[in-house]
Amino acid sequence: MSKKHRIAKEKIDKNQQYDITEAVGLMKELVHTKFDESVDLAINLGVDPRKSDQMVRGSVALPHGLGKKVRVLVFAKGEKSTEAKDAGADFVGAEDLLEKIQGGWLDFDKVVATPDLMGIVGKLGKVLGPRGLMPNPKSGTVTFEVGKAVQDITAGRADYRTEKAGVVHVSIGKISFDPDKLIDNAKTVIKALEKAKPATSKGKYLKKISISSTMGVGIPINVSSVAPN
Repeated sequence: MSKKHRIAKEKIDKNQQYDITEAVGLMKELVHTKFDESVDLAINLGVDPRKSDQMVRGSVALPHGLGKKVRVLVFAKGEKSTEAKDAGADFVGAEDLLEKIQGGWLDFDKVVATPDLMGIVGKLGKVLGPRGLMPNPKSGTVTFEVGKAVQDITAGRADYRTEKAGVVHVSIGKISFDPDKLIDNAKTVIKALEKAKPATSKGKYLKKISISSTMGVGIPINVSSVAPN
């Protein structure tokens, strides 16, 4: 742990839950790097991800985007291939992309596929799956509306998925964003998670929330300051 990181950690009271406005201000104040760090939320949900009916997964369009270029690869043919290209997809193809990826090429950030080509994409499960790149209907990345999917992703769409112990990590922008934009994006994510609450989830759903920059320390947030009224 660097000296600056240790000093930043000492300034945060782990026993206190900060209002979202205060937390964002403190996070920006404690930044000690020269690059534009990403800002992430970590949300502990009252679910058991080992149960299929309690897996929370989806995506949400952020009002202020993510502040970064997202390289989108689309598996599509014919008219849908043209639609994807017109929408701004960086790479479009089918079997040719399969061979390229199997050869070790991974210079893309998101993958979209039309349902009829999932047989091809399925062959890449062991490559795309562990990297969180496998297209999925719940995240809107397996669809015939490839143009809309590409536009949503490039405009700044955040994907979320429950990890071990019921934790969800979501990027909400860059440290250079105005505080109000980070707060709007954070509230948008929490609202989406509330809508995605499984019917089988019992007890408190939004248990803990923290915010941090890439190299920063997690700052506990008061749930009521970001959750929908």
